[in-house]
Amino acid sequence: MINRRLQSTLEQLLNLYPAVALLGPRQAGKTTLAWAIADQRASIYLDLESTVDQAKLQNAELYLTEHQDKLVILDEVQRAPGLFQNLRGVIDQGRRQGRRSGRFLLLGSASIELLQQSSETLAGRIAYLELTPLNALELGEGQTETLWLRGGFPDSVLADSNSISMKWRQDFISTYLERDIPQLGPRIPAETLRRFWSMLAHNQGELLNAAKLAAALGVDGKTVARYLDLLVDLLLVRRLKPWHTNSGKRLVKSPKTYVRDSGMVHALLGISDKEALLGHPVCGRSWEGMVIENCLSVAPAHTEASFYRSSAGAECDLLLTFPDQTTWAIEIKRSLAPSLTKGFYFAQEEIKPKASFVVYPGAETYPIAKDTQAMGLLSLLNKIAEQHV
Repeated sequence: MINRRLQSTLEQLLNLYPAVALLGPRQAGKTTLAWAIADQRASIYLDLESTVDQAKLQNAELYLTEHQDKLVILDEVQRAPGLFQNLRGVIDQGRRQGRRSGRFLLLGSASIELLQQSSETLAGRIAYLELTPLNALELGEGQTETLWLRGGFPDSVLADSNSISMKWRQDFISTYLERDIPQLGPRIPAETLRRFWSMLAHNQGELLNAAKLAAALGVDGKTVARYLDLLVDLLLVRRLKPWHTNSGKRLVKSPKTYVRDSGMVHALLGISDKEALLGHPVCGRSWEGMVIENCLSVAPAHTEASFYRSSAGAECDLLLTFPDQTTWAIEIKRSLAPSLTKGFYFAQEEIKPKASFVVYPGAETYPIAKDTQAMGLLSLLNKIAEQHV
């Protein structure tokens, strides 16, 4: 089993809070990580998609009180938003008896924003963590190109062959569209949402043009916004916001959109192997999206991500603003001999980052310009991970 970097953080939070919510897309490894935690302490596991386990919680407060000496793991917690009120009562009763931490581990396939609407009753009693699919540091040396092609979902990246990996991703997409999303409530035709998801993959890393997407789908702009919100809430798509400044410069105001997992980009576009990927127009933007997701998967909590683009042509692919408000500028190149454009230097002058990097597919680290280092993805991820305080 691959050790997840988040495990130690999760253990620390369980020692501090009565409840911890571990959020991430389906099949990212949440349940596997929860079982690793359960191996270390008395625990009970309930799957809220199971009718048997749902029946156990018909009198939730009584059942949970009977297991107050254990860590209760509740999987797919977004299926039971009414449960949070019961959890609050059990937590508060336990606090009065001296049980202040490690009561509940909640696993959910929806975003923090979506879950927080249901869990306001647990304010001050719950911490949130997002588990992404596997990243390059977790997979280790020599696996980055496979990670890029197949994406980071464990069953995909660790599959015995590219064809098995591709089949798994195609099934994942179909299951989300035909089963998971309808169960969450939205009544959207599966084929319409598949077309929209595929359009986002085709436009990977481009500025959001809602009017163009709406025209292609035959719907209005509000409907496109609703579809996009849904895929963002399900942690399948990222809206990367533009950098804002008070300098008066005319900056792009639209976000960029990325299908978060590169393997899903390729499955949606029918790209099955490395040769097909290298010859496809999405190649560079797919690499860019994979690098961005990996950087954010190892960054400290509350790190802000954005991009910079001005009407004058100044541009930087990724800005990371850490909790201490220092900013790093990161330019992402697919070439083994990367070079920088004037636009990057103009962006640096405006942003004044604490550090600047160019990430490329090679392994060597070297100065590429004044105050800017070129380095491979693993080296950059290690530097970002060191920013944890």
